[in-house]
Amino acid sequence: MPEFPVPGSTLPVLEALQKNGVDIIELGMPYSDPIGDGPVIQKAAHVAIGNGVHIAGILDMVKKARNGDGCEKITAPLLLMGYCSPLMAYGGDCFLHDASEVGADGMLIPDLPPEEAECFLDRARGFGLSVVFFISPVTPPERIRMIDRLSTDFSYCFAVNATTGTGKLVDSGREADIESYLHRVRENTEKKIVVGFGIKDRQRVEKMWSMADGAVVGTALLQAIEKASTPGEAARMTASFCRKLQGAE
Repeated sequence: MPEFPVPGSTLPVLEALQKNGVDIIELGMPYSDPIGDGPVIQKAAHVAIGNGVHIAGILDMVKKARNGDGCEKITAPLLLMGYCSPLMAYGGDCFLHDASEVGADGMLIPDLPPEEAECFLDRARGFGLSVVFFISPVTPPERIRMIDRLSTDFSYCFAVNATTGTGKLVDSGREADIESYLHRVRENTEKKIVVGFGIKDRQRVEKMWSMADGAVVGTALLQAIEKASTPGEAARMTASFCRKLQGAE
C-alpha cells in the first residue's frame, strides 16, 4: 500500500472539502524542515517530496483546481502555506506573480518575521495576495497590534506554544487559559482571528468558534485520511471527517 499522501489525491480532497462546507482551504507546500509542524504533517511533507512534489507542481495544481480540470471547479479561497527557503529559491516576485496568476488568494509563512516583512507584504499586495501572520499565547500586546496591522485580512492564533497536532489544547484542561489569551488578542486587534493547533474534533471547533472567527483543522484531517490508498478513498474519508466536525455523521 502506498504511503499517504497518495499521488493524485489533492484535487479530489480539495473538491471534498469544498462540497462539505469548508470556508477557506489551506494548501501546504512541503518543505524538508517544517519547524512549525508536528510529526503527522512532517511525515506527509517528506512523503510528498519523495513523490516529486515541488512548488511549480503545486501552483499548476491550483490552476487546475480553479479551472475545474480533474475536479469540480474550486471557488473557495485558497491559501498557500509554506516556508521562506523554498520561496526564496523559487524567486520571491516570481512566486508572487505565479501564485496570483494561477488563482491563489494568499499565503501563510510561519518563519517570516513580521518585523522584517513589510517589503514582502507590499509586493504581495501588489499582486493581490493576502498575507496571514501568526500570534502565540506569549505574544505581547504591542506585537499583537503590529501583527493585526500587517495581516491583510485576518491573523492566525496558535492555541498553544507547540507544533501542529498537539494534544495540549483541551486534554490538559487549559480552556480558561485559552479564553484569557484570546480575550487579550481581541482587545488588541481590529481584524478577524482564527485559531489552530490542537483543533481536532467537533467539541474543539465549537469552542474556538465561540471565542474566535474560525477554527483551523489540519493534522486531524491528515490523520483521518492517512490510510487512504487511492484518491477516491482520500476524498471519501475527507467528506466523512468534515461531516463529523459538523455533527452530521
